[in-house]
Amino acid sequence: MRERPPAAELDAVDRRIVDALQGGFPVCERPYAAAAESLGIAEEELLARLQSLLDRKVLTRFGPMFQIERMGGAFVLAALAVPEADWARVNDAVNAFPEVAHNYRRESDLNTPFNMWFVLATETREGIAEAVRKIEAATGLVVHPFPKLKEYFVEMKLAVRGEALS
Repeated sequence: MRERPPAAELDAVDRRIVDALQGGFPVCERPYAAAAESLGIAEEELLARLQSLLDRKVLTRFGPMFQIERMGGAFVLAALAVPEADWARVNDAVNAFPEVAHNYRRESDLNTPFNMWFVLATETREGIAEAVRKIEAATGLVVHPFPKLKEYFVEMKLAVRGEALS
């Protein structure tokens, strides 16, 4: 099992930022200024702290979530069975594609040989098949796409070392 990275140091303001910005963001002319005001800090401080959280990998992404199908696009969960000796090369190849929203390793078990899972997101429905073909060509492996059958809404709130942020 891989070792966990050390916990990031977050002060009270960082914790308030992570907590407050998980469940909504102002939609207005200056959303960062409005968010900062609600947190009792300056817009410049909020922007600097968000960048620091991203730089330190406390946050891996900060941005909106879209229902891509409503915009004419598509996404699927996809999987690969990657030989351990080829992991780094395949990981780099998959991550080089702009259609890959995120990619993660999952240890395979007796029920599945798949150990690399990623989300493909494309501007058109036809783009999924094209992205699958390109990834297969780049990796030499078969991509197994798993289209969404039913949509669920799962609200996730982050916690820091077991402490709820809210």
